[in-house]
Amino acid sequence: MKEIKTITFFLSYRYLLNNNLAKILIMKIEIESIGTIHTQFKKIEGMPIQPTGAKGIKGTIILKDKYKKGLKDLEEFSHIHILYLLHKVNGYSLEVKPFMDNTTHGIFATRSPKRPNRIGSSVVKLDGIEGNTLHISNIDVVDNTPLLDIKPYVPQLYEDTIDELKIGWFEKNHKKAKTQKSDDRFK
Repeated sequence: MKEIKTITFFLSYRYLLNNNLAKILIMKIEIESIGTIHTQFKKIEGMPIQPTGAKGIKGTIILKDKYKKGLKDLEEFSHIHILYLLHKVNGYSLEVKPFMDNTTHGIFATRSPKRPNRIGSSVVKLDGIEGNTLHISNIDVVDNTPLLDIKPYVPQLYEDTIDELKIGWFEKNHKKAKTQKSDDRFK
């Protein structure tokens, strides 16, 4: 399998000047994969759709050697937040019918993989680190997924900011994530 090394995004910024829309900047953004996530899931169909449905499922992250020093002190955290490329998904949809509901929703009101920039995120348990290999649990991604970033998961950083939490349509559906499996609707 060919490794995905760089993701390129083009952003176009616009502003209003004297009631005329003017383009001021075109920016090219390159993001390099920092490693690869390995799991038991060889295809999208049948895998868990969220980490809660992947409880106990083991995986590894192989970090590129040049980023190994960045792992210093990470072993002191029990959980990490990982960002990755949804590399098996083609295109995007602004409205989708998510796995846990029969109604369509705007893409930004879902965790659907059919996103404009194909970036996924999960919080996983960090079981250990050996060299540039991270051993993880509760992983819900397909094998050979390109890793974009790792951050320690610290829920206390949010505790004072989400006192009136609302979770929209997930309120009546979130428990389905423990048993719902993926199908081919978002390829």
